[in-house]
Amino acid sequence: MKLTWYGHSAFRIETGDATILIDPYLVGNPVWQGGWEEPAQGVTHVLLTHGHDDHISGAAEILKQSGAMLVANFEICMHMVGKGVSDQKINPGNIGGTVDCGGFTTTFVQALHSSSASAENGNVYLGNPGGLVLHFPDAPTLYHMGDTDIFSDMALINELHEPKIGIVPVGDRFTMGGAVAALACRRFFRFDTVVPCHFGTFPLLDQTADKFVEGLEGSGVKVTLPGIGKQITI
Repeated sequence: MKLTWYGHSAFRIETGDATILIDPYLVGNPVWQGGWEEPAQGVTHVLLTHGHDDHISGAAEILKQSGAMLVANFEICMHMVGKGVSDQKINPGNIGGTVDCGGFTTTFVQALHSSSASAENGNVYLGNPGGLVLHFPDAPTLYHMGDTDIFSDMALINELHEPKIGIVPVGDRFTMGGAVAALACRRFFRFDTVVPCHFGTFPLLDQTADKFVEGLEGSGVKVTLPGIGKQITI
């Protein structure tokens, strides 16, 4: 599996025949100045955890240019159709549901957060936020937590799905901070590899993942910190 981080919660995942962008904040992202065109090359799927602008800015452009499948909750799918995305290219779901994405499946799981996007007259509600569990036939199961705090039902997510790769928000203020995120990984999961995200993008967030790294010392879990725009293999 090849993984590229574009800062914040934006990731490109390449495995098998799938090239997946998750939360492609590629327009207006202060730590990624490379635009959306290069990350969108060859993309087959765009997955969105929730509707905040710092997670979906760039998604409509990518979907219209690439013809990729959109996997998101119903409200976000309809929001994107309103922006010109084909209604033949959406694959909606909601918390607890699993959708077939062709070559892998995505399960929508709980996240403790909120979800809306900017609109002309304020914000538009975009359903419940979530995390995404991706099951592949020939690669480890990956769990992108979205934006969330710790919650005890993470234990059920682990029991049901046994994810081995975790993408974990650690920046505090709008999500759990690094120490709490490390506790979540230690207490509820048996990850082989974790990738911290949602830090360093704005001054309001923690600027490093140091607390998360320190919290997982001695746990046996590998913490991977990819450079922005740099591809790594997991």
